[in-house]
Amino acid sequence: MDQLEAEAQNAAPEVSPAAEPAAAPEAGEEVPVRLTPKAVTMVKLTREQEGIDASFGLRVAVRGGGCSGFEYALDFENESRANDFVYLQGDVQLMVDPVSARYLQGTEIDYVLGSTGAGFKFNNPQAVGSCGCGSSFSV
Repeated sequence: MDQLEAEAQNAAPEVSPAAEPAAAPEAGEEVPVRLTPKAVTMVKLTREQEGIDASFGLRVAVRGGGCSGFEYALDFENESRANDFVYLQGDVQLMVDPVSARYLQGTEIDYVLGSTGAGFKFNNPQAVGSCGCGSSFSV
């Protein structure tokens, strides 16, 4: 059993289940992850290009794996899970499970264009190391 699975089994509920997303967070309000305006635009564009209904939210998660120990995951989902942090960024609903939230606290997700391509960039203040491609990290 990896570290994330063990923590998920031992994690006490931190948030009550939410059927509807909370309002957009105020400036300075504590939420696990924030999206830049460019990231919000690209999430919406990706959802549209893939033919996914606008009611689907974005799940932001951390999974065991990758060359640095943990990897980031972004998936579209139509329902939140019990104990998720659920809130709006722009008009994108974000869902973060409590275990991932601990590893993501303070993270900003941006969308960048660079010489090696374009994609979502995670600026995670808790990461002490990452791989060259930026899709995995260590704490």
